[in-house]
Amino acid sequence: MADEAYTHPQLAVLYDPLDPDRSDLDVYADLAGELAARHVVDVGCGTGTFALLLAGRGLRVTGVDPAAASLDVARSKPGSERVRWIHGDATTLPGMQVDLVTMTANVAQAIAGPQAWQDSLRGIHAALRPGGHLVFETRDPARRAWEEWNRAASHRTVAVEGVGDVETWVDVTDVSLPLVSFRHTYVLAATGERLTSDSTLRFRERDEVTASLAAHGFVVDEIRDAPDRPGREFVFLARRP
Repeated sequence: MADEAYTHPQLAVLYDPLDPDRSDLDVYADLAGELAARHVVDVGCGTGTFALLLAGRGLRVTGVDPAAASLDVARSKPGSERVRWIHGDATTLPGMQVDLVTMTANVAQAIAGPQAWQDSLRGIHAALRPGGHLVFETRDPARRAWEEWNRAASHRTVAVEGVGDVETWVDVTDVSLPLVSFRHTYVLAATGERLTSDSTLRFRERDEVTASLAAHGFVVDEIRDAPDRPGREFVFLARRP
């Protein structure tokens, strides 16, 4: 089940205005070109920013997400008719043979349950053509990113068109490694309404990810650094043989 930040209609429309810098997606767009991908499935597509970026470059794109409210935002954007939007997840993909499957940002870590992770890899493997690639990122647990997730570091107020000022911050609520849980709080200045979204991410070790990919029929071709977050992320390039 997706977090409230993606499923609650009031919060889904805030996602893009509160996180407008998506330069982290450039590396994935470049990888799609590097791998000569023509048909891409973006698992956990959210509000569709990356799917629309690829579609704008002429690729055939399918965006899948379990949060209907986020897909509603995606479908409202210019060019959305060029993307096939599916309400679901990696376990519910229809029969397809695509060149590339992506999971950007927190998507891979948000698949926190061991069985859900295995089922997702199985579904992705089935959706790829032989020789097709899976590309995703996950944070290096050794960097202990959650230690920076606190109100002092994250508190800000953003003016959102049509909504007004939105005050937001994040607090870690539990660290039981490999799981880290945290809560985003949003206060709408116009009404005083306070909304929250609870999340849990799984911090997998590099070897754990590699082993799980191999167990589901993938070959890991390369593990790269994230160019915009050097030393903090693993970017996996895995292939269906």
